[in-house]
Amino acid sequence: MRLATFKRLNAKNADYGAAEKYLLFEHDEFTNKPIFDESGRLIPRVNCRFATLNCGEDDFAIACMKSNLHYGKNRSRGDVKSHHYIISFDPRDGVENGLTVDHAQELGEQFCREHFAGHQAIVCTHSDGHNHSGNIHCHLVINSLRIEDVPLLPYMDRPADTRAGCKHRCTEAAMNYFRAEVMEMCQREGLYQIDLLSGSKEQVTEGEYWTKRRGQAELSASGKPTKFETGKEKLRNVIRTALSSAKDFDDFAELLSQQGVTVKQSRGRLSYLTSDRTKPITARRLGDDFDLAAINAVFEQKLRQLVQNGKQGISSRPSIIKRLQGAKTLKINTYHDSISRMVDVTPEKSAGFEHWAKVFNLKQSAKSVAGLEKYGFKSLEDLQLPLLSQKPRNAIAERI
Repeated sequence: MRLATFKRLNAKNADYGAAEKYLLFEHDEFTNKPIFDESGRLIPRVNCRFATLNCGEDDFAIACMKSNLHYGKNRSRGDVKSHHYIISFDPRDGVENGLTVDHAQELGEQFCREHFAGHQAIVCTHSDGHNHSGNIHCHLVINSLRIEDVPLLPYMDRPADTRAGCKHRCTEAAMNYFRAEVMEMCQREGLYQIDLLSGSKEQVTEGEYWTKRRGQAELSASGKPTKFETGKEKLRNVIRTALSSAKDFDDFAELLSQQGVTVKQSRGRLSYLTSDRTKPITARRLGDDFDLAAINAVFEQKLRQLVQNGKQGISSRPSIIKRLQGAKTLKINTYHDSISRMVDVTPEKSAGFEHWAKVFNLKQSAKSVAGLEKYGFKSLEDLQLPLLSQKPRNAIAERI
């Protein structure tokens, strides 16, 4: 059952018309290729709503290309040309809460005007989801280039985020802000929702979802009853197996290494590198169950259980308790009467050593005075006077 969700995709395709064609006409859900009828014409989608914003008299593709030429942006092949956001509503909203395609289109247009102001955009609402899930969902496709100055929103942290001629940045703070706005919108409209700000135990991206769908379809077509698993899904199972039998993090890393997986820790984050990849997969891409906090929590739980089981084992054997109670305890002397030599403070030493040496010498002086008082001397002068009154040479002559 799918509740209201919010997702984002980005596209580097310079053909802005491809997005419009995908939203207005039927496409194969596995290959994303358009579907034609018997006459070779594109089949329009049924019961969808379509609108453009900030495009003037032009369509979306022409308006975007004019803006890119005017500001000299989105010329490189690697530039992100557009951002694609999707607001998916729960299938029950249409039946229980009276959500219609027209109302969802109004919500999508309002959301786009408030949060993507200054961008040329497409807002298109479909009445059904993939695999006929029955959920109404709204597509928001915006040109990455901003053509108007906009006010500073809470998630923006740079002046360029508000200026015309600059590009849209979708940061983690921005996504959290958008998710919170979707949650408030659903609450305001009386629709079903979930906590979109909480992480997912298994983070399944759009690409992984479709990879699994295509792989499962190929297995079903070949008559194989087995279940298709993506590379990330296999990696999750390997991590869970190693985590269940590992005693600590070093043991966990060793078990993963035996399965051809290298775990790396950097700045409090984990990443996993499999033998068939050159770039590691971050724990954030796998889900919250695979990050450093979750891994350490498992080891802490195991340690608590081990300590608890150990206490129960000791309490069941009183002879061990008596043996422990009769063990020798460490004797701590509260007063040390030994006097050490003073430490020479040389200028070559560091400031920290000089400070320590001065404190150490003061302590040794205090011990010296205490030792003199113990043997009846009141000061260092009392100790030195008898020695100075003697004449060493006469004493030696007398002995001779």
